[in-house]
Amino acid sequence: MRVTMIQPIPAITNKKKQVCAYARVSTDSRRQEDSLENQVAAYERMITGNPEYEFVGVYADQGISGYCESRPQFQKMLEDARAGNIDLIITKSISRFARNTVTVLKFARELKTLGVGIFFEEQNINTLSGDGEMMLAVLASFAQEESRSMSENNKWTIKKKFERGEVMLNTSRFCGYDKDEYGDLLINRKEAEIVKLVFDLYLMNIGFSKLASLLEYLKVPTVSGGNWEGGTISGMLSNEKYKGDFHLQKYYTPADRRNQTRRNHGEVQSYYISENHEPIITTEVWEQVQEMREYRKKERNIGQDSTSKYTNRYPLSGMLICPYCGNTLRRRQVYKGKIQWLCSTYIEKGKSTCKGIRVDDTVLTGLELTEQTVIQEVKKNGKKHYRYTSKADFEFGEQPETEHTKTSDGSVLPGVNRPRRTAIKL
Repeated sequence: MRVTMIQPIPAITNKKKQVCAYARVSTDSRRQEDSLENQVAAYERMITGNPEYEFVGVYADQGISGYCESRPQFQKMLEDARAGNIDLIITKSISRFARNTVTVLKFARELKTLGVGIFFEEQNINTLSGDGEMMLAVLASFAQEESRSMSENNKWTIKKKFERGEVMLNTSRFCGYDKDEYGDLLINRKEAEIVKLVFDLYLMNIGFSKLASLLEYLKVPTVSGGNWEGGTISGMLSNEKYKGDFHLQKYYTPADRRNQTRRNHGEVQSYYISENHEPIITTEVWEQVQEMREYRKKERNIGQDSTSKYTNRYPLSGMLICPYCGNTLRRRQVYKGKIQWLCSTYIEKGKSTCKGIRVDDTVLTGLELTEQTVIQEVKKNGKKHYRYTSKADFEFGEQPETEHTKTSDGSVLPGVNRPRRTAIKL
């Protein structure tokens, strides 16, 4: 008699699909916030109610355009999918997932290779199906064109508002004014004192950077909660709204540059409204400030040619480079008539942004450069010296083979190396 053992057949267990949902709204308004909360709740009910699904969660971005790939929750969802924690993503529509065809197809294909599907409810498309990608490409292009059309309609609406003299301004980032229930500007008395102080101190010959440092020292708050900077002061002093006027369409978005604004120098129609609202600064004071700004520009040879700013007044202008931030050095008169070259980032934003480098003008006497050169401060035998390296070599990390080094008193230190691609004549 022969006995054959028959192994038991293991029970087949159906593994549940790990399913998540993705939701997005493009603004931070309260209405949109309610919409997002409703979407999250609806998706959670739908997924947990399916016995074949295991609810992973809902990834939701708020106030971010679908053209932006760096959405925090969107990227987190992709990371979890790559880690094998997601089998299926459910989203309302193609446009909710992304606003352009390239982005949709790129991530749909990547997720498909990982075995992760995307189900678009409105279009009834699953990217893991046979004809899913073809349908997706067609419908994604329609979604992109729809978005472009909506953008053009919004531009047209804004243009018509400007033509009617209707102002559009976010006062939460604008010092000096609030809005009433009709959208008209009202002076914020407390902030208006800051505006007056800035204009008055500038007329007392205090520059942008020093004004910003002073306001920081006095702990004067900014409307955005950030730090005072020279650029902020410059913008305030040139803002016509403080004298009661309003220049509409000072900036515009080029047709080929979505979400990128540029200063309007006549490329598109603009509109100027005089006496639009109550001024904080008198017209006389505002005009005096503009005259002083122009005088300082001419005095420092600024604005003559935007492509050669700070590069024409002195032989070394635009040629010396800071080793820490890569910006150019500027020639400045400091204390007791002493002339030094300082990092432009340090001048404009302070040492918190770049510790900078400063070089006495006497050290650079007789120095001729044919290309931009990085200047570094070194110590030898307890004395300060300077090393010069062409910017090209410095960016490639090449160490100098031969180099002249000047001491702080202007004399040349012998026997020291000079850069491999020298641009220096002593």
